[in-house]
Amino acid sequence: MGINVDFDDQYSHHHYQRVEIPPPKPFLKTLKSNVKETLFPDDPFRKFKNQPLSKKISLGFQYFVPILDWAPRYTLQLFKADIIAGITIASLAVPQGISYAGLANLPPVIGLYSSFVPPLIYAMLGSSKHLAIGNVAVPSLLISAMLGKVVNPHENPKLYLQLVFTATFFAGVFQASLGFLRLGFIVDFLSHATILGFMGGAATVVCLQQLKGILGLVHFTHQTDIVSVMTSIFTQIHQWRWESGVLGCCFLFFLLLTRYFSKMKPKFFWISAMAPLTSVILGSVLVYFTHAEKNGVEVIGHLKKGINPPSYSELAFSSKYLAIAIKTGVVTSIIALAEGIAVGRSFAILENYDIDGNKEMIAFGLMNIVGSCTSCYLTTGPFSRTAVNYNAGCKTTVSNIVMSIAVMITLLLLTPLFHYTPLVVLSSIIISAMLGIIDYNSAIHLWKVDKYDFLVCISSYIGVVFGSVEVGLIVAVAMSLLRILLFVARPKTFVLGKIPNSMTYRNIEQYSAASSVPGVLIIHIDSPIYFANASYLRERISRWIDEEEEKQRTSTEIELQYVILDMSAVGNIDTSGISMLEEVKRNADRRCLKVLLANPGGEVMKKLDKSNFIDKIGKEWIYLTIGEAVNACNYILHDCKFQSKRINSSVAPDDNV
Repeated sequence: MGINVDFDDQYSHHHYQRVEIPPPKPFLKTLKSNVKETLFPDDPFRKFKNQPLSKKISLGFQYFVPILDWAPRYTLQLFKADIIAGITIASLAVPQGISYAGLANLPPVIGLYSSFVPPLIYAMLGSSKHLAIGNVAVPSLLISAMLGKVVNPHENPKLYLQLVFTATFFAGVFQASLGFLRLGFIVDFLSHATILGFMGGAATVVCLQQLKGILGLVHFTHQTDIVSVMTSIFTQIHQWRWESGVLGCCFLFFLLLTRYFSKMKPKFFWISAMAPLTSVILGSVLVYFTHAEKNGVEVIGHLKKGINPPSYSELAFSSKYLAIAIKTGVVTSIIALAEGIAVGRSFAILENYDIDGNKEMIAFGLMNIVGSCTSCYLTTGPFSRTAVNYNAGCKTTVSNIVMSIAVMITLLLLTPLFHYTPLVVLSSIIISAMLGIIDYNSAIHLWKVDKYDFLVCISSYIGVVFGSVEVGLIVAVAMSLLRILLFVARPKTFVLGKIPNSMTYRNIEQYSAASSVPGVLIIHIDSPIYFANASYLRERISRWIDEEEEKQRTSTEIELQYVILDMSAVGNIDTSGISMLEEVKRNADRRCLKVLLANPGGEVMKKLDKSNFIDKIGKEWIYLTIGEAVNACNYILHDCKFQSKRINSSVAPDDNV
């Protein structure tokens, strides 16, 4: 005799809170809300509410030009701290500027120009108190690698310089556009592992490139991969200059020793900060008195005096190489943004204040646009200079202004003093700085915590070292995007069990004490359901059901009758996802199983309602919590078992007769 179970009658004995469907919102209002959350997560308009027009205008100027906000509160005490920090980072900016300009195959004075104008622009527009502006090694190498392929900087230096200024201009335009359009989240697609591997690989390549200066080689490969560089070095053994090698190794040892000492004794940070300038002075004096330039030690030579000449007329908008200049600008701008914003945020966290990523992009963009018109090339906030600025006691961006003034004085009065500076000293300064970028401890940490992140990191590193900087960047971005796709297309699903003596349900693989509920399979879906993962989830849920039924066939437990889908982590669902749920329900119906939903969110409920899926599955099968869903299933199973026993006992006498 069949058993007819009326769920509504049974359900009336157990009243549960129904899962409500949010009230409908107009499409335009929903779209506006989504756009606001995407582009304005920090709600920059909050301070403008209920303010008079004059106050709104004042706040607007303060928002876009932060110096107007904090300058009225600036004190002499702050200035004393900033002037010390500014002079300290200026001592680092001069040798680094000259060194990194050489890395980009630019005249050394361009590096000094780039430490004069851009810091002034950032001081007015930047939101970080500690970021010190200047050239950086990796974008310098990128500029040389990408533009050097189409124009030889030694054979056609004027055109090469024009393309560098043009690339810097478009880098600034791209950065400022991201800031104005509130698209700063794009930079977040470069993960920490990606940047770690890319920067480490680029630093390795930069160090290898400096072997040219250390060994005193005149002819050297233009390729950046390790095979080409090592081939170029070992095929010219007969041209190695021992004078240059000894001088380079001595200064490199000195720089590394001072860094180690400052690291061990943080209060003596200034020793490491002054070491590059000290090396330049000592090297220049040594060459001047020994006439080492006549014995194979190359020197900088003449440096043009005077501040930045205008270069807006040098922007090569009509050049046939405009496309590669734009490409170089975009690629280098992304790397510069990622480094600058990451460094700014790191020090902001240490001092417990916030920086606005979009305002930083605007500041970076405008300083590079202005810089391209004043004989500067790409600048950002390098870690080494910022760390020195922070340790020197910097309080505001006035330290950038002080540094800029110090560089201006150098340009006006002191450039002749750098005539005898040996290039090998600059190579030693670059190698010393780059060794600090190769963060092997973080790579080891990635290996311990997340093997895939380590794979992304090491792939990026290998791509740069054995391919090129562009190849490494492409590999890094591709690996990061692949991980995103894997997260979206293959979301985690797992079976939940009940923790003893509680109403809590957790992953049975994670919690050994969690036990499955007889006759009920609880599956947690740990992702929004989209077209990219709908097919996978359908197959995975089907496999979970197959595995559960197979397990129960070999045990004495109640056979599987209910499948509860925990939707608490499903933030959204599209039409493909709804179709997937419909297929899961049809598949369950064929197996005589009942599908229940637990804790679906508001957005999910709205779409399930509009697609009529709620009517198909039944409102009574959608529960607020897993516990309520399990209780309902247990109630029905217990009631069915009780009715079955009662019916069997009532028909037994007739059977005996």
